[in-house]
Amino acid sequence: MKAFGKILGLVLLGLLLIIVALGFALTHLFDPNDYKDEIRQIARDKAHIELTLNGDIGWSLFPWLGLELHEASVATLAKPTEPFADLQMLGLSVRVLPLLRREVQMSDVRVEGLNLRLNRDKDGHGNWEDIGKVPTAANPAAPPVTPGEPASQTTVQVEKPAQPIRLDIDSLTVNNARVEYSDEKTGKQFSAESIQLSTGPVHDSTNIPLKLTAFLGTNQPVLRVRTELNGELRFERALQRYKFEDMKLSGELAGDPLQGKTVTFAAQGQLLLDKAANVAEWTGIKISANQLRALGELKVNDLDKTPQVNGGISIAQFDLAKFVDSIGQTLPAMAEGSLSKVELVSRVAGTPTSLALDNINLKIDDSTFSGRIAVEDFAKQSLRAVLKADTFNVDRYLPPKSAEANSATQVRQAEVASTEADAMAGAGSTPLPDKPTKGAWSTERLLPVERLSKLDVDADLTFGQLTLDKLPIQNAALKANGKEGLLTLENLRGDLYDGSFESKGTLDVRQDVPALNMQTRINKVPVEKILESQGKNPPVKGLVTLNSSLTGNGNSQKALIETLNGNASFVINNGVLLNANLEQQLCKGIATLNRKTLSGEPRGKDTPFQELKGNLIFRNGVASNPDLKVRIPGMTVNGDGDVDLRVLGMDYRVGIIVEGDTSAMPDPACQVGDKFVGIEWPLRCRGPLELGAKACRLDNERMGQVATKLAGDKLSEKIDEKLGDKVSPELKNALKGLFKR
Repeated sequence: MKAFGKILGLVLLGLLLIIVALGFALTHLFDPNDYKDEIRQIARDKAHIELTLNGDIGWSLFPWLGLELHEASVATLAKPTEPFADLQMLGLSVRVLPLLRREVQMSDVRVEGLNLRLNRDKDGHGNWEDIGKVPTAANPAAPPVTPGEPASQTTVQVEKPAQPIRLDIDSLTVNNARVEYSDEKTGKQFSAESIQLSTGPVHDSTNIPLKLTAFLGTNQPVLRVRTELNGELRFERALQRYKFEDMKLSGELAGDPLQGKTVTFAAQGQLLLDKAANVAEWTGIKISANQLRALGELKVNDLDKTPQVNGGISIAQFDLAKFVDSIGQTLPAMAEGSLSKVELVSRVAGTPTSLALDNINLKIDDSTFSGRIAVEDFAKQSLRAVLKADTFNVDRYLPPKSAEANSATQVRQAEVASTEADAMAGAGSTPLPDKPTKGAWSTERLLPVERLSKLDVDADLTFGQLTLDKLPIQNAALKANGKEGLLTLENLRGDLYDGSFESKGTLDVRQDVPALNMQTRINKVPVEKILESQGKNPPVKGLVTLNSSLTGNGNSQKALIETLNGNASFVINNGVLLNANLEQQLCKGIATLNRKTLSGEPRGKDTPFQELKGNLIFRNGVASNPDLKVRIPGMTVNGDGDVDLRVLGMDYRVGIIVEGDTSAMPDPACQVGDKFVGIEWPLRCRGPLELGAKACRLDNERMGQVATKLAGDKLSEKIDEKLGDKVSPELKNALKGLFKR
């Protein structure tokens, strides 16, 4: 047995020496560079590619089957003169004996200067689609079948499933590679340059250290990205499971959209792709981009169908305004310090066409929101929102008035201030103010019609306190939707200064000129608070109740006001006409008829009233008010006039009727007495709307009618005294009527 063993060992040693000798002879006596033409032809016939070998081919046979190519390029047979890939050097070697066991054991694989060019032509055809294909013209025609000749039968042999190839590589190195893609139809170009890839040993079911760096770019828009990727790659082919553990991606982004700014970004986490379960996961997410920091996890199910994304995200508090500036973007002008504290925690759900943020906890400055925001269809931009907030100040995030609006406001304020000063100085004795003539509204574009026409939104918002136009609205609720250019305000309601309001309406931007339709109800809200919130000095105080239904057309304040039509009714209870003494005006009228002079200086005094009410009919920005009525203790005020909203002016004829209260007047020259009871004392109110009753003066033109009436009444009394009961009542009445004409 020992002798047999020695003999067998000698035989094997001899065979090994023979194989080594043959390998030495083949590698030294056989030069593959002498067979480049044959190699090219084999590439054409078997791989259907055009292989160009400009450099030398180096090789070894045993125990490593080694290959080293220099200056090689590959093209399709359809375009053999247009290579889609070339490289400076490719070096690899494979152990020979493991190949017999379907095991690929390779030493270091090195690729130098790889250049891959992918192109899609104007017809949408990609040059990579022709790889391995024989041009149509080169396909040999099928041999004709002779009639009556039986077709040859092909025996189909069932092959056993091939055993998976076991891959074993010591390392993979790619230096200075470049990949570019261009689309002639769209003109878009993408590139990855200076690609550097290095790995550790590559084995199935083991962690493979990996490092990749590259510069990415695109031309529409012009962007440039420096990236670096590190981690450990693991693939388990039998289980169809692939992992990227301790993944760390970092880099910098610059380009035209960033307006010269740079974004520094980083991402970390654990990646998993399980093709057998059709699941992908990204856990332990850590993302940063300049000031932004976020954590989270994502899971994708149904990869073989419609992928479903689920997970969670948490964005730490950051300064959104500074972040937007750091990426070269500009926010609309708003109050200083706005959007300086923003943070978000939410669940995430999505598909390739939709995204939803559920269980939102969103903090913006001093406000906290909870609820849901979803984009149901990216293509249609279908936005859905159900949010609840504790408090939110809308004014803080609205842009300030434009220079045009500020200028118009300043001119308006100066005009009103001058008129008001004159009115107050004379306390009603100065000439009647003129009607305003200057427009009070901006002509700037008010609505982004193009964006609104494409809007698909459904919003349901509630607020514990909402500040809008400086009005503190409690328990505010907004429900609105918009689709295909028709925006509907289903309901906007809230509590305001112990009162309430409610509005609904539509905005139609489907035509060239936007059309607004609005219905509003205000219930017992202090009217002075509303006016003060608009920066106006209120001429009146009291609790207003208003019902209105109005329409307007246009895309500016001026256009909407000039086309305002509809109707409204209003009541102000328990109010005060500020700095407007109607009693003083009445006193002046009585003193005039008494032919007496007021003994004291007029006193600037408010006029309290029990009720002020009326109806308004709007016609192209002018509101007619035929039935103004004010109830004041001891007197009634009736009015008939117009409010011109285009210039915020008014013109009224007012009558004051003493109802029987003959209490002492502020001046002896104007004691009422019984003879003045029931007389309507005429006033004329004209001027800026903000002046209110301060723009009222005694109407001297109509005072003559009052004097005539009083003279007629006095004459009637004398006729009764003289004639007594001696004359018939018919004759007395005829005489009285004669003198009253």
